[in-house]
Amino acid sequence: MVGVCKETGKNEARVAITPEGVQKLLASVDEITIESGAGVASSYSDQSFRDAGATVADSRDEILSHCNILLAVQAPPVEDLQKMKEGSVLLSFIWPLQNSDYVDKLKERNISGVAMDTIPRISRAQSMDALSSMSNIAGYKAALLGANQLDKYLPMMMTAAGTIPPAKVLVLGAGVAGLQAIATAKRLGAVVEAFDIRPAVKEQVESLGATFVEVPSDEDTESDSGYAKEQTEKAKERQQQVIHDHVKKSDIVITTALVPGRPAPKLVSEPMVNDMKAGSVVVDIAAEQGGNCELTKAGETVHHNGVSIMGPLNIPSMLAFHASKLYSKNVLSLLDLLLDDGKPNFNFDDEIIVNATVTHGGELISPFVKENM
Repeated sequence: MVGVCKETGKNEARVAITPEGVQKLLASVDEITIESGAGVASSYSDQSFRDAGATVADSRDEILSHCNILLAVQAPPVEDLQKMKEGSVLLSFIWPLQNSDYVDKLKERNISGVAMDTIPRISRAQSMDALSSMSNIAGYKAALLGANQLDKYLPMMMTAAGTIPPAKVLVLGAGVAGLQAIATAKRLGAVVEAFDIRPAVKEQVESLGATFVEVPSDEDTESDSGYAKEQTEKAKERQQQVIHDHVKKSDIVITTALVPGRPAPKLVSEPMVNDMKAGSVVVDIAAEQGGNCELTKAGETVHHNGVSIMGPLNIPSMLAFHASKLYSKNVLSLLDLLLDDGKPNFNFDDEIIVNATVTHGGELISPFVKENM
């Protein structure tokens, strides 16, 4: 049995599988049971799951104790793990590098923890890449949050009362979230600049109509997995000066820089914010991991010298309907690889399976986690 429980995390409105996903998964498994109300916050009713062929149950404990595979968005609380069968499978975001105690509990309970956040970024795994799916949503929404907070037009406006120049947006970090933030800000009519320590993304930035802010560097700036690497202090100083010059001229600064398993790098200092114009906005997508701005407070909007610093949490959940739809498709793609005749088959010769499987048989499995923990 595949089980799906209502998410219990704060600010979490997504559901791990949609009714459409249920229909597709039932071609591979015999039974899917959904906790009543699991999809309501993302606009999927209990009846829509019933119509798709799922069983809807009121008892969370019954689902946990009977399911062979538990699908979730956020890793369920430890109390839920205690109720799961030994040898069962949990498939969710786990964030093992930040949650070593949780990993230990998975090993202790002999639960196979399959993490949507440790899937390798290779071509064959693109359809399973939930991090990219959620980052895409976060970048889009961040641009809207900044536009909503700003007390100016974003596009150039020609009116009878005069011409209003377009707003200037600076995006720090040109990964999936950053590129979507660039695209959205451009569609809204802003003049957009973007910075990233990886020179390789310059072409992508410019293809979206933005200007790439370059900082010369002799260092290797990109890891094998495609993420930005931690830089030396000398390189950071050069970056900080260039960023400072562009931040102070911007109306909106969107920060998206993350390093897997580590606190978010500080890119926007207090002196930079002090030099920004009154009414300007910083939208810090990295707030949950400490923030890219020194003044960010997770879950709050801080007002400093007339500048608003936004630290939104769980941005993808703000678009829960489509976030759930995309996440469900990512999950189904991974299950298509993992399931053999309706049962999990942990083929550790497969690069995707071995890296996504954090724990199995009471042991730590993922090479990515082993190398970075």
